[in-house]
Parts: sequence; C-alpha cells; structure tokens
Amino acid sequence: MADGKWRRAGATLIRVIAVWAASALTLLALAGILPDFRLQSDDGDTITRTAFTAAWGAGAFGLLSALVWPVLVRALLIVPALVLGALVFFLNGSLLLIALRLIPDGRGDAAPETAVVVAAVMSAVASATSTAFAVRDDDAYRRRLSRLAYRRRRGRPADQGGPGREGPPGTVFIQLDGVGHDALVAAAAAGLMPTVAGWLADSSGHRLTPWRTDWSSQTGASQLAILHGSNHDVPAFRWYEKETRTVMVSSRPASALEMQRRAIERTRDGGLLTIDGASRGNLFSGGAGQLALVLSMAARRGKGSRSRAGYFAYFSDPANATRTALSSVAEVVREIGQSTRARARKVTPRVKRGGLYPFIRAFATVVERDVVVAAVLGDLFAGRTAVYADLVAYDEVAHHSGPHSRDAEKVLERLDRSLALIAKIADRTPRAYRIVLLSDHGQSPGETFAGKYGLTLKDLVRAGSGLPVPRRAQRTRSASEARDAVRIALHRPVEGGVDEQAAKLSDPIVLASGNLGLISFPDIGGRASREQIDRRHPALLSTLANHPGIGFLLVRSEEHGSVVLGPGGAEVPIAELSDEEGPLAVFGAGAADAVRRTDTFPHVADIMVNSMYDPGTGTVHAFEEQIGSHGGLGGEQSRPFLLWPRGLTDPLDIMAAESAESAESAEPGESAEPGESVSAPVPPGGGLVGAEAVHRVLTRWLQESSGPQVPVRAEGFAGAGPVDEPFPPGVPGAGPTAARTARAIQPLPPPNRQDPAPDATGTTA
Repeated sequence: MADGKWRRAGATLIRVIAVWAASALTLLALAGILPDFRLQSDDGDTITRTAFTAAWGAGAFGLLSALVWPVLVRALLIVPALVLGALVFFLNGSLLLIALRLIPDGRGDAAPETAVVVAAVMSAVASATSTAFAVRDDDAYRRRLSRLAYRRRRGRPADQGGPGREGPPGTVFIQLDGVGHDALVAAAAAGLMPTVAGWLADSSGHRLTPWRTDWSSQTGASQLAILHGSNHDVPAFRWYEKETRTVMVSSRPASALEMQRRAIERTRDGGLLTIDGASRGNLFSGGAGQLALVLSMAARRGKGSRSRAGYFAYFSDPANATRTALSSVAEVVREIGQSTRARARKVTPRVKRGGLYPFIRAFATVVERDVVVAAVLGDLFAGRTAVYADLVAYDEVAHHSGPHSRDAEKVLERLDRSLALIAKIADRTPRAYRIVLLSDHGQSPGETFAGKYGLTLKDLVRAGSGLPVPRRAQRTRSASEARDAVRIALHRPVEGGVDEQAAKLSDPIVLASGNLGLISFPDIGGRASREQIDRRHPALLSTLANHPGIGFLLVRSEEHGSVVLGPGGAEVPIAELSDEEGPLAVFGAGAADAVRRTDTFPHVADIMVNSMYDPGTGTVHAFEEQIGSHGGLGGEQSRPFLLWPRGLTDPLDIMAAESAESAESAEPGESAEPGESVSAPVPPGGGLVGAEAVHRVLTRWLQESSGPQVPVRAEGFAGAGPVDEPFPPGVPGAGPTAARTARAIQPLPPPNRQDPAPDATGTTA
C-alpha cells in the first residue's frame, strides 16, 4: 500500500515538473513571436536569465490557475453560461498579467489583448502535456469521468434517476466480437479478465450460457439477427446475387444498409433499440435514434448521416485525442515487435502481418475501442434505455495471431479493463444499469487452406472445372470489418475486395467467408443444379467433395432435391441429414438443421463448401488468409456466449415459454414457413439456437426492465416523415408504419426446473 502511494506521488511530481517545463518553453516561444509580449529587460538579458524569467512566469501562472481559478469559477456560477464562456478568456488573461507582475525586476510585460492569447495557448499546452503523462492512467480517466457524472447527477430530477437512482433500470449490451464461450471461460479462469471472473464468481452477479450460431457464423449474419430479428437470406459474410450481378459484402456500407432494409421489411419491426436506444460501433443501427460508428449508416448521404459523428465528438477533446494517439503508436510498435518475434521463432501457423496491418490493428484495438467506450459512457450519463456496442479488438487480432495466442490474450486483458471502466461508471450514473455481455461468434484456429495445400479454393475450383490455374496462387482478401471501417473513418471509398465482379460470365465466382466457401455460376439463371454443373464441369463436384481440406458440399439436385456431398462418394438428401452420422457427424449437434435452414435462402450459392473440421484439435482451414477464422461450421466459431445478470429471466425459460405458446396457438397441421426459425427447447449443452433466438431473449429482457412497449412516433427517428406516413426504406427505427403496436408484458410461469449447476464447460455460473 505504501509503495503504491509513493509511486503515485512520484508520478504526480514528474507530471508537475513536465507541465512546468512545457509552459516555460511555450512562454519563451511566444515571447519571440508576439511583438507585444516580452520576458527581458529593456537592455536585454542572457539566455540563462531569460529562461529563469520564463520558468518563474510559468510557475506563477500555473500556481494562480490552480489556486485562484476554482474560486473564480465557483463565484461566477450565477453568471449565464454564454456570458461565462466569454469571461473565461479575459479572466485567464488577467491571471497571466498578474503572474507577469510577480516576476522580479519587472521583466515580464504584455498588452492586455496579447495576454489573453498567451494565456489560452499556455492552458492548452499544459492540458495536453498533463494528459500525455496520464495517457496510460485508467484510474485518472475514471476519476475525471466520475466527477462529470457527479456534476450531471446533482441537477437531474429524481423522476429521471436522481440521486436515488429511481425509475426502471437501463440495459447495456456489450458485444465482444469473436470471443467464443470457451475462450471467455479460459480467460476468466487464467486471471486475464478479472472483471468477468468477478461476475461469474459472485453468486448474486451474472450467469453464463453458450449459444449456437447459424451456419454463417460471422458478424454480418449474427448481429443483423440480434439487432433486427432476422438474418434470413444471409448465407455468408459475402455472397453473389445473380439478378443484379453484385457481390454483397457485410462490411460494405451499401450492402449493410440493404441487409438492414431487408430485415426490417421481413420482421415489420425497426429493431432492438427503437425505444430510446443507442447503437455504437456496430454494422447495423438496430433502430436506434443515437448512432456512432454504425456501418450501415455510412452509406447514407446528406444532413441525416451521422455515421462518423462518434469520431468528431471524441477527438474534439484534446485529452482524448492525446490519450488515443499515444496508445495507437504503442499498439503499432507492439504489433511490429510481435510479428517480428513470430517470424524469428518460425511460429506456425502464421500469416503475413506487414503493410498497413499494424495501423489497422491499432485502429481496431485502440481508436475504435476508445471511441465506442466513450460513447457508451456518454449514453450512461444521458440515461438512455438501451445501448448496444461492439468491441472488435479481439476478433481482428485473433484473425492474424490466432485465437489462443498471447497477442489475443493481451487484447482480452485490455478489453476487461474497458468493461471494468464501464461497470464503475455505471455505478455512479443517475440511472441504474444492467450490463449484458455477449458475443456474435467465436473463432476456430487452424492453418489456412492455401498454406496447408498450396492452392486457394478458387484455384481448386478452376482446376476441377478444367480452367487454367495461375502458377502463383492468388490469396483471398481477408473478411475484416476493421479494414473497411478504417477506410470509412478516413472518408475513403470501401474497396470492392473481390475481383469476381469482373470475371467472365462463363467463369465460376468463388467467394470466401472464413472456412465457408461459395461458388456461383453467373451465366446459369437461378440456382444451378447438380446436373447442370456435372454437364458443364464433370469433375468439379467430385474434386471438391474428395479433397482432404473440405468437409462437405451443399448442392441442389433436380432428382433428389438438395443434397450434401462428402468424401468417398457420400451423398445424403437434405431431408435425411443427421448430426449423428454421415458427412455432418463431426460438426456436432445442430449442424443438420443449420444446413437445412440455409438451403431455403433465395441467395444460397450454387455450391456451398464447408472446410474440414478436426474435433480432436478443434482446427479448420480458412479459405482466407486467417489462422483464426469464423464463417462456417466447425469448433469454437459456432459457440459464442451470453452473460447476463441473474435478475433477468433465464433464456431457456423464455424459449420454453415461446415454444409452448406457439404450440397452443398453432392450427392443426400448421408448420413454420421455409427459412423461419423455430422456437424449441434446446438440446442439452447446446445453448440457444440461432441469432434470432438471441434477439428474442434480449427483447424480452428490455421489456422486463422498462415495462410494456409504447407507440413510437416517426419524429423520433432521423429522416422519418409525419407520424401517419410509412418510414422510408432503410431509415433507422423504421417499421412498416410510424408506430409500433404496444404489447403488454406477461410474466413467465415459474420455471419447472431448478437452477442448473455449473457443468464442466462452465455453461452456467
């Protein structure tokens, strides 16, 4: 304890000396630039004497600012804000004039108007210097925000939260992008994430459960369903649409906006966050009225576009800018050192990490994290009802370093500090908050397909089709959300990222989404059949199905309907697929249902290809340049997590109640429409099934916290029309009409099971 106090005292002393020195140098520079400002006698002084004069003046000004300024501000609190804003400059200049008068022998002098300028510059330099020394000090950052929270809370009416934290609690959903259930449990057990470990260990804290993704285990499909209730017709991170001859890419703003529009049209609902919500750092808006760093909104133009507002709001504060800039430089240096060490030690598997990647990593792990966390803290202070934020740092690093690497573990440590900061601030806000932690998918390790077999999936397809294969294999561009987010932040157009758009109509288009591959024949109308493919390329399907790096294929047959092809001539009609035997047996429970659902999508590819999966090592082979990947079936990528406060209803109870209600209301012989998710009890150890189920759970929790939903007027959303008019397509919060039907919240019946004890995998805690 004593050592910690001495270290803090020493750090404070160093910071004071540094600020003093910077202020003195600023005085010297301004004295040489401004004609009406001097630090020397009329006869001139030596350099030493002038430096002493500058140091004396800087010290006097700093001391007066520290002692007198708080008293002046407190005395002037009755002055209107606009008047006080103007007085600040004159008062600061007056303090500088007093400080100059205190210099011995009258060597300091300045015109009154010049004193105002000098005082403003010195204050800015002193603030920037002090912030730079505190850039790594999270405690100082937290104390500054806590003081702000206290000031805001003092003037807040009791019915809006007030000192007693009255009213319904708000909910903060924090998405740790790419962190799988097993990775979270391991990090908490190893002491990498003490905040999460504390939540799990506290009997009155949180509970943890895994959930199972759809076949497309990636952010575009998962987050779209979580925020907007549907990911129907999202077969992968990127896919080809024949009718428009376009490649849809989840991280491209125009594609994200269209995906969001389709989900709203299908669900007839604006999204999870339509009631006083905020969306931060996400691909989609969720219907929120408050947006920052939302990719789908980056495609909008004009006055209503606020996709980059988070950057401007954050960096308008010099303290934030300095803190983040220095941390970004440190992250670039850290990545260069880590990649150099990996090459020197010949670590395998390994992918290239040069070029712009160190800067992309710094953006994902520092810039976006800091901006998103600051936006969330602002939402807490503002008392918003629902906040959903995505932290992408782990996902980006795990792609290139591996999900179980030391690099990725370090990122988890820093993310845990961000969670701790949010939790501490949430304890000091006017409104009580419940923090829900979740992920959109996990990551599965493994050497790349190209690294293992010496050719890309595209090369293999061309070889099986009898087309020429380049002697030098072409690497498939990584499906990185952070890479496109950097370009958007810099006002640069997002690159197409695929050369398939320029391909000849006779050539197959091959797209990759982690370990999921999609092959389309653009000159065949509709979904190509197995028979059509065999007539055109007789060896293609057998070449793919029997390759050791491929687990199974999905293709449509004119005779048998859709079939799954596997090694050794395996062929199973989709209706007969089983998780226990056949090509899908190694992929675990739920794989057959996931494939069957994707088969109903209008834009499913002509051939869907899933890489092999080794259940012994948990490895897959990504068709992209990633040694930690997600996008298909196989291993940890399909097993994200949901961590929630115990005061909320258990997700399995919610699903069971929905299943019972559906059974009671269904007509005899009635079945779900093709492609629709079905609420049903979850298989043992499987968690929730599908991202759409997670959306229903989160919606239920918001209803439990805030009470019945009330009609939402169109004026509450950017770009909306009059209340009786329908929303324009794609508007955040848009439903088919300007108001949503109020729905009463019926309490769930008492669960007919006891709270489950933690199992070996940490399913509950």
